[in-house]
Amino acid sequence: MKKRKKISLILTACTAFVLAAEGSALADDTETISKNVYIGGVNVSGMTEEQATKAVEEKLGKGTGGNYTVKLGDEEIHATAEDFGMEWTNREVVHEALEVAKGGNLIKQYKEKKDLQVEPKNFDVAYAPNEQAVKTYVEKLAAEYNRDPEEGDITFSNGYPEVTGGETGIAVNVDQSVSTIMKELKGDGTELTVVAEVQKPSVTKEELSLVKDVLGTATTYYGSSYERNTNVEVGASKINGTLLMPGESFSVTAAVTPFNADNGYYPAPSYESGQVVDTYGGGICQVSTTLYNAVLKAELQVNERHNHTMLVSYVDPSKDAAIAEGLMDFVFTNNTDAPVYIYGVGYQGTLNFTIYGHETRDPNRSISFRSETLSQTDASTNIKLVAKADQNIGYLNQTQSAHQGLEAVLWEDIVNPDGSTDTIQVNSSSYQASPAIYEVGIVSPNAQASAAIQTAIANNDLATVQAVINGSYGSTTTPETSAPETTAPETSAPETSAPETSAPETSVPETSAPETSVPETSAPETSAPTQDPSGDMDDNVLPDPGQDVTVIQ
Repeated sequence: MKKRKKISLILTACTAFVLAAEGSALADDTETISKNVYIGGVNVSGMTEEQATKAVEEKLGKGTGGNYTVKLGDEEIHATAEDFGMEWTNREVVHEALEVAKGGNLIKQYKEKKDLQVEPKNFDVAYAPNEQAVKTYVEKLAAEYNRDPEEGDITFSNGYPEVTGGETGIAVNVDQSVSTIMKELKGDGTELTVVAEVQKPSVTKEELSLVKDVLGTATTYYGSSYERNTNVEVGASKINGTLLMPGESFSVTAAVTPFNADNGYYPAPSYESGQVVDTYGGGICQVSTTLYNAVLKAELQVNERHNHTMLVSYVDPSKDAAIAEGLMDFVFTNNTDAPVYIYGVGYQGTLNFTIYGHETRDPNRSISFRSETLSQTDASTNIKLVAKADQNIGYLNQTQSAHQGLEAVLWEDIVNPDGSTDTIQVNSSSYQASPAIYEVGIVSPNAQASAAIQTAIANNDLATVQAVINGSYGSTTTPETSAPETTAPETSAPETSAPETSAPETSVPETSAPETSVPETSAPETSAPTQDPSGDMDDNVLPDPGQDVTVIQ
């Protein structure tokens, strides 16, 4: 019993000694943080409150909690807590960390320290972003990344495309971005989102990259007056470079008008109420016609097309497309899956239109177009005589050649990959017969001759007019020469021209019609149509009778 009591006293003494020693150590440790204590993942063991605060502040910008990935569209931008003015909002945890294993009696403190060796203590750190700092950061990104969309463009050189632009634009929404980032920073994530609108151009680089195939091409030839040639070339230049997006329509009339000098046009032959007159833009229908044939080969959708009211010389019947400002137009639509580019140029008598796009038609399929004449009217005897009160008898000038009437259709012949064929009617066209028009001088001191020629004009009787001019009217024989060669009307060809009055030695009494006749050579040799040798004037459009309208060739 005494022995057991002695052992108990020894243990008590030892415990007291240990506690005394620990107590002394604990008393000396009141200014530093206990071992195995962390703040926000930072080991602050043995640090004073000031040292721990500094360590955590350094961690704020360098630790995992201080690195962020900012997503702006396809861009990923690195950012740190400092970019957002992150503020440590629960600094009181440093003092709380200092108090760990410091309160209560020595036994309690001792026990808490032993517990820390088994399970370290970590205090969470709360951060809060500074809204003004976030806004400043977002505004900086907006200034760097904001850009307007760049419209795409395409040009062709020697048949090869060159694409420029077509880039998307970005517009950062500053207010929405600040609100979103503030919420994200208060969470645990490290990915932040900048709210931005991606602005696509109306024509993108990707769309233009498809425009590389020839869908259809057509060529016609011109070789008339300088004025008409210029009109053809000016008209082609106004269409050249046109880009049509899928579903977009194109009006030729809208593209090439107005027809005036300010728009680059010259007066050239056109038809006005059935007469040949010079109007601004004469020749423009060759432009619309050539483009029409390229559109047909590209198999684009034709919305509106009109034939001329009489035949033209540069394409087969039904392959023409006439336009008239305010009356007739040629309109078509891009019905493909990609943009189409129209190349058009007139140069040295050759007019070409080529349509580029994305070819999706089977390469083993082929198409061709053929014109079929259904009926025609002979215009050789269709004549119109016009009296010229300011010209003498003997003046006979053809201002318009006769045109035959014709009914025609245009067919598209298709050969399919399997060898089968299809035929589709493209259009039907009706061309009016138009008369040959002659101007006839009626001035003469011979009343009988004047009356006879005016009657012939009223009856559109060219043979009688020629007979009166030749001096054979009313006579069974025709003299070889009815007057000396020096007698001729004022407007005869330069080599036979003479004063308006006949020379004294050839004058005869008024009643002698044969003796007042003009030499046979005056009419045939001086009369000529006003059209040029190439026949380009034949592309003029003749309005329906009664219409007071100009349709430009």
